[in-house]
Parts: sequence; structure tokens; C-alpha cells
Amino acid sequence: MVFKRLFGGGIPLEVDTIIEPGPVRPGGMLHGEVVVRAPERDLEIESISLRLLANAPLFHKGDGDGAGSGETVGHPHASGWFKLRKGQEKRVPLKFRLRWETPVNELRGEDLGVLIGVSTEVDAAGVKAQTDMDPVRVEALPLHEAVLDAFVAEGYALDGARVYGSSIDEVERHLYTWQGFRLVRPEPAEGRPAQLELTFHTNAVGSEIFLRKFAGKSKYWEDKPPALRYVAAHHEVGTRDFAADVRTWLDEVAVLKSTERDED
Repeated sequence: MVFKRLFGGGIPLEVDTIIEPGPVRPGGMLHGEVVVRAPERDLEIESISLRLLANAPLFHKGDGDGAGSGETVGHPHASGWFKLRKGQEKRVPLKFRLRWETPVNELRGEDLGVLIGVSTEVDAAGVKAQTDMDPVRVEALPLHEAVLDAFVAEGYALDGARVYGSSIDEVERHLYTWQGFRLVRPEPAEGRPAQLELTFHTNAVGSEIFLRKFAGKSKYWEDKPPALRYVAAHHEVGTRDFAADVRTWLDEVAVLKSTERDED
């Protein structure tokens, strides 16, 4: 266990947030605990607040970019307001259901280049201090996998994902973020765009699926090329012919006129 020693007003405080290992999916439960220790004197903990953050400014994986505070995609709860004696340690459980709209950073164990984690802030005796981000693995849903597999079968490769701090026009939402998956076609083909952006706006029933030609300049939905909208339900995985759907979607998106220059 690695503690972060937080100094505020000369009062040392050690805090560690531990997330249960293994991936969690959108709509699923995130479990863990916050460990708080007072190594040098009695302390009164007034509050513990947590934020689930997502931040991935580039599609390409492994380029070292992406520093920043991130976009808030949830507020896990852990009870505060307790006293710690000198040398005492307290473990505070946290339990949080992820929104269905939560971005994902893992697809069948493959890292998508999206940083997701929990940031913990502790207020002790009127002094606030914050830990580094503790990573969280959020796995793609079976519906995501089925649709992405259908694009792979049509010759596209997944080239990473990006989380945008803005909203999708005219959809019911709970988070001010959306996630785009970049699809690239290594081999040119007539009537098939070389690069696409795929977005899932997911709820408990299924997903609104948006498909557009890729253009990476702006983070705002309305400034990007027009997107076609489709719908699919979670229970259709394994019974619906997504391969046939994707062929139709590709034919339809190919004839759309872009409002922004496609770029790498």
C-alpha cells in the first residue's frame, strides 16, 4: 500500500484510495476503499470527496500527451466526518454505480489510450488536500464489441479513442462528455471513407450509435462533420446481423458531405 502524505497547515495526513482490481463496465458497480491515517497527531476528518475523471486528448496511443485534470464522469461516495487518534488508520468503503454514458478505456483487455481514474480530496481540520488519480479500468460493453467487430470485418481497424468535454446535440444525457472511436481503413476501397468516428451514447436499454467521417480539429459536436444516427439494444447482441447493418451504414455515410476538412 502506498500512502500519499498530504500536508496542509503543518498537519500531516496520509491517504490512499484503493480500487478493487479488474475491469468494471458502464452501468456496473465500482468498489474500493479510502484509507486515512493520522501519523503524528489527532485529526478530525470533516469530509472525503471523490471524482471519477476521464481525460484522453489524442486518439493515438502511447504518444505521452494527455496531461490535465480531466472531465468529471462521476462522484463516488465515501462517508466523512470522523476523528482519528494519533497513529490510527481508518478504512472507508466506497461503492459507486457507473453511468451508462461512462467512457471506456479497455476493449477485450486492450488499452484504448483513455485515462480514467478516481481523484480523492480530504478535508481535515479545515485544510483540503488532494491525491493523485488512482486508475480505473472501464471495459467496453458487449454491444460496443459487436458493432466494432462488424467494422473490423469490413476492413477497418480501431485506432484508439478520445473523450470530449462537450455534449452531443439533441440527446438525453447525464454527463457533459462523449467518446469517439477512431476507425481507419489501411487499404483504400471505393465508396469507403478512409477514416471514421464512431460514438455510442448508451443507456440501460442500448445505444444511440453515431457515425461520421473523421475530423479531429474541434471538440464540439456541432463543429464536426454531420453524423448519421442508428439505434441498437443490448439484448440484440448475438441475434442481430450487425455486419449487414455496418455495410448499410458505410454506404450512407460515404455520400454525406463533410463540413470540416478531414485530418489526421
